[in-house]
Amino acid sequence: MTTLPRLALPLMLLAAAPAACDKGGEPAPPPTPLAPPPAVSAAAPVLKRLTKAQYRNTVRDLLGNLALPTSLEPDLVWEGFATVGSSVSSVSALGVDRYETAAYDLAAQAMSPERRDGLVPCKPATATTDEACARAFVTAFGRRAFRRSLDEVEVTRYAGLATQAAKTLDDFYDGLEFAIAAVLQSPHFLFRVEVGEPDPETSGLRHTSHEMATRLSYFLWNTTPDDALLDAADRGELLDDASLEREVDRMLASPKARQGVRNFFDERFGLQRLLDLVKDPKVFPQMSADLGPDAREETLRTLEDLILDRDEDVRTMMTSRRTFVNRRLATLYGEPAPTLEGFGAAELREDGARRGLLGQAAFLAEYAHATSSSATLRGKFIRTVLLCGTIPPPPADVDTSLPEPSPDLPTARDRLKDHGENPSCAACHLMMDPLGLGLENFDGLGRHRATEQGATIDASGELDGVTFDGPEELAAAVAAHPDFPRCIARHLYRYATGRLEGDGEEELLGWLRDALEHEEFRLRPLLKHVTMSEGFRLATEAP
Repeated sequence: MTTLPRLALPLMLLAAAPAACDKGGEPAPPPTPLAPPPAVSAAAPVLKRLTKAQYRNTVRDLLGNLALPTSLEPDLVWEGFATVGSSVSSVSALGVDRYETAAYDLAAQAMSPERRDGLVPCKPATATTDEACARAFVTAFGRRAFRRSLDEVEVTRYAGLATQAAKTLDDFYDGLEFAIAAVLQSPHFLFRVEVGEPDPETSGLRHTSHEMATRLSYFLWNTTPDDALLDAADRGELLDDASLEREVDRMLASPKARQGVRNFFDERFGLQRLLDLVKDPKVFPQMSADLGPDAREETLRTLEDLILDRDEDVRTMMTSRRTFVNRRLATLYGEPAPTLEGFGAAELREDGARRGLLGQAAFLAEYAHATSSSATLRGKFIRTVLLCGTIPPPPADVDTSLPEPSPDLPTARDRLKDHGENPSCAACHLMMDPLGLGLENFDGLGRHRATEQGATIDASGELDGVTFDGPEELAAAVAAHPDFPRCIARHLYRYATGRLEGDGEEELLGWLRDALEHEEFRLRPLLKHVTMSEGFRLATEAP
C-alpha cells in the first residue's frame, strides 16, 4: 500500500514553509488573527453533584491526606462523561447513608491528635468548649468547603452544633467532628451550586464571581478552589476579562492543572475501567492485576507530557513514538525498559507499528474481549469517541456474536466478513470494523502479532476516503481527519460546562475548533479559550 496518509501532507507543506516568501525575499504575511468568539444562546444553570474523583480531591485539599472513602454514590456516566452525568443525577437513599458514613469517618480522622492542630486556626480556651474558636474554625473550613463565605446564620448553626456536641462529649475537638460531618453532608458541599445572577450587559444571567471560581477550579483542577481563587472571587475579579485571564494563567501554571488534564482524558477515554481489567490468563499469560492500572497510567502520563510539559500539537497523541512505560509494559511491547523502577520516558522503535494512543495497551486491552481482540469495539471507539460519529445500537433480536475461529475463518477479518453478510448488521459494522481491523496486528492484550491462527493478518482499510495499511497508517489517518480536532473541542467544552451543548452553542463549538487550529492545535491555549467564552460564563433563566 503506497497511499500517502493525509497527515503527511501538512508536514510536507510545513517543511516547505521557508519558500513562502515572494521573489523579493519578503517574509510571508502574518497569520490571520482569530475572529472574536461568537455570542451564544446560554443554557439554564444546573446543580452538579461532585463526582467521586472530585469528592476525594476536595476532601484531600480540605483535610489533608486521609484514608478516603471507597464506598460513595456511584457516578452516572452520560455521553461518556461523569461530569456531564453529575448534572442529571441526584442522590439515592443508600447514597445519603454512604455520604453520612464517609463524613463522620473523615471528621474523626481530621480531628485526631496528630492532625487537628494543622486544621484548627486557634487553641480552645478550655478542653471542653470555646465558642469563639469554634466559629473561627467553621468560618475558615466552611468557606473552602462551600466555595464561598458562610453567612452569619450558617456560621452560628455549625458553630452551635460543635459547641453543643462538645459540652455533651466533654471535648472541644469531638464537638468539631460534628460540625465537619455536618458540612460534608450539606448540599452546598456535595453539589456545585451555580444558579447565576442578573447580567448587567444582557437580559440573561451570568455566573457570579464565586460560581466562576468553582467552575474554573473543577474544570482546570478537578478540585475545590484554593484560597487565592476564593480571594479573587471575594473581590469580584472573575467577572471581567483581564482579571479572569490572569487567574486562568495562574491556574494553568499550577501543578494542579495536571490533575485536571488527567481527569478530562480519564473520563473521555473511559480509562477508569482499566482498574478492573479482566482477561483470561490461559489466553494471555502476561495478564496481571497491575497491568490495567499500569496501562492507564501510561496513557495519562503521555497526555500530561504532551499537553502541559511540551505544549505540542494534540494530534500527535495519535502518531507519537514517545510514551511512558514501566518494566511490565516494556516487556509487553517488546521494548527495553527505560528504568528499573516505576515509569520512564521511552521512544518506541521507529521500525515498529506501535504509535500513539492506538498502540497503547490502555486502548488495545480495554477495547477487546477477555479472550480475544475486537475489531468492532476498537473501530467503534475510533468512530464515536475520537471522531464524534454516531452509530445506532443493534436491533434487539440480532445475534452479535462472531463465528469461532476455524480453518475456513482463521482471522477476525474473515469472521467479520461472514458476520457482515447479515443485512441487519452490515450498515453499522461498515462504520466500525474496517477501522478496527487496521489494529488486528495487536491482540486482545496489546501484544504485537503478524498472524492469527496461522494466517497472515491483513490490516489494510479505509477511513472516509483515506486508505491505510496497518496500525501506523491508520493512526496517521485519524490524526489528519478533520473531525478529530472538532471532536476534541466539542468534548472539552462539554466537560468544562458539565452538560450537553445546545443548538445555540453550535457556532461557538465551531469557533473553538477554529481556535484550536489557530493555536497550532495545542490544547493548553484552548483551555483558556473555553473559560473565556460566553458559554462558560453565562446562563439563562430555567424554563
